[in-house]
Amino acid sequence: MSQLFQRKPIAALVRETEDSGGLKRTLGAGDLIMLAIGAVIGAGIFGAIGTAAAGQIGPNGEVIRAGAGPALVFSFLLLGGACALAGLCYAELASMIPQAGSAYAYSYATLGELVAWIIGWDLILEYAVGNVAVAISWGDYFNTLVGGFGVQIPVWLTTGYRTALLSPDAHVHGLLTSAPRFLGVPILINVPAFGIVMLITWLLLRGARESVTANNIMVVVKLLALTLFVVVGATHLKGANLHPFAPNGFTGIHQGAAIVFFAYIGFDAISTAAEETVNPQRNLPIGILGGLGICTLIYVIVGFVLTGMVSYKELAVADPLSKALELAGFKTVGWIVALGAAVSMSAVLLVFQYGQPRIFFAMARDGLLPRWAAKIHPRTRIPWTTTLLTGLFVAAWSLVGDAGETYDLTNIGTLFAFMLVSIGVLVLRYKEPERPRPFRVPLVWPVCLLSAAACVFIMQGLPHQAWERFGGWLVIGIHLYFWYGFRHSACREMGAPGKPVNPVLAGAWMTVAALDCLGIIASCPAAGVHIFLSELFSRWDRVANKLSFGGPSWAGVSFWCGLFAVWVWVAWRELNGKESPESDLGRG
Repeated sequence: MSQLFQRKPIAALVRETEDSGGLKRTLGAGDLIMLAIGAVIGAGIFGAIGTAAAGQIGPNGEVIRAGAGPALVFSFLLLGGACALAGLCYAELASMIPQAGSAYAYSYATLGELVAWIIGWDLILEYAVGNVAVAISWGDYFNTLVGGFGVQIPVWLTTGYRTALLSPDAHVHGLLTSAPRFLGVPILINVPAFGIVMLITWLLLRGARESVTANNIMVVVKLLALTLFVVVGATHLKGANLHPFAPNGFTGIHQGAAIVFFAYIGFDAISTAAEETVNPQRNLPIGILGGLGICTLIYVIVGFVLTGMVSYKELAVADPLSKALELAGFKTVGWIVALGAAVSMSAVLLVFQYGQPRIFFAMARDGLLPRWAAKIHPRTRIPWTTTLLTGLFVAAWSLVGDAGETYDLTNIGTLFAFMLVSIGVLVLRYKEPERPRPFRVPLVWPVCLLSAAACVFIMQGLPHQAWERFGGWLVIGIHLYFWYGFRHSACREMGAPGKPVNPVLAGAWMTVAALDCLGIIASCPAAGVHIFLSELFSRWDRVANKLSFGGPSWAGVSFWCGLFAVWVWVAWRELNGKESPESDLGRG
């Protein structure tokens, strides 16, 4: 049990970054701010902003989320405040632990190995899966762009199979029957999305300095495109479009924030560049907080202009900014903005594809992933193996995937990571109060607790399906940890030899413990989450509701917490190879 929550000493983390075999330090504070803008200003403001304003309808006409309408600006302010709190927590840990791996490395130093593994596994949702949605949205703007030149790409080469399957649009859904077939299967692939991911992967393989230079150029282009949109759109504002201001009340603002949160995860990507940053104790906090502040301001301005130009009901499209300009009579300007959007999302792809391999690199260096994942190219000094594999994975999924179903999965995974980082700051303040902190979170207790609570609150705004998929993802991750990570952990190898381990049984019991956590959540009025994995968990949810004694209550929470403690104790016995009391009696 002790190994599961064994913390990696911060001194060891810092020593690894100073090793001559580590990554090359080339990035300054300005580069980090530009990386933040490159990640934050992208798919959220060019794509998800339309869904946040207009809401989302499922293929069968069901309401998946309510729209914020013109009150979208308050969704951005809500997110800006929540992310600022989380950003303060990231800044303190990043200045103390300037290592690639982001929340994974921070959790290893504060909450222990098991939590670190869960976060590392969870961050795959944030970076790799999130990039699938960005690539697909990029493809939509690319189609608008080439359409301005009179080029029409066959629709079956620009629409993924999952996109057609889940679309409420009869024309798009009808592609399942009208598209060309191979062995009876409709050929529905998104070639532009696949192509841009492979191009970005090739660029990243050339090295970090070259990648950042390309990112800086793309950031300038996207800011010029947004400036053009705001200047032109401001001349066509209509007061009638701002009424009703909040058509779905705070529910719409809340659920709108939950979807556009996708665009706020850029500052987290900056922390993955810690080992390649010059003077990280100074430059990381500047890059994280500076980038976050600039991006929030841009979001509010663009959101106000967008909903003032046209009715929010017209924005439920893949390219809302171009659509709004077209409806307002500025078709040529809309084409120029589409060009800026394509460049913008390329920058987002670059930053996220940059971050994921470095998390794999950090986990492999700790023995939780195979050692080949930590290989660094001798010339470019980048983790080339995981950069290539990440590119292939994202490109393949982008070829057939759907953007909508990946937005929510990315958001819930990222919010979960932010919550644990906020808690980690408090743990480290308690465990190591004397350790030097180049940057300290002001009013640490209220800031960290409010940050964690804000993350949980925003998670509540996500649809039921997101919780289903997130739960399944965590269960798979727990089993992989006990199958490989636990037995190959570098921390374990450095310590005393462990007792015999039964990873299959331990993983099974930890899964039961994870399911039991769902009972705690279902009983807790602060979370209000109703569980996942269809029939199995719907039955579990009904049991949880009955055992919460008539509704959410502390008695129900206590009951499920007690069961959780029992399952963890059983898992601990399996991990330590201990036999049950019954077997001891049998021997006697």
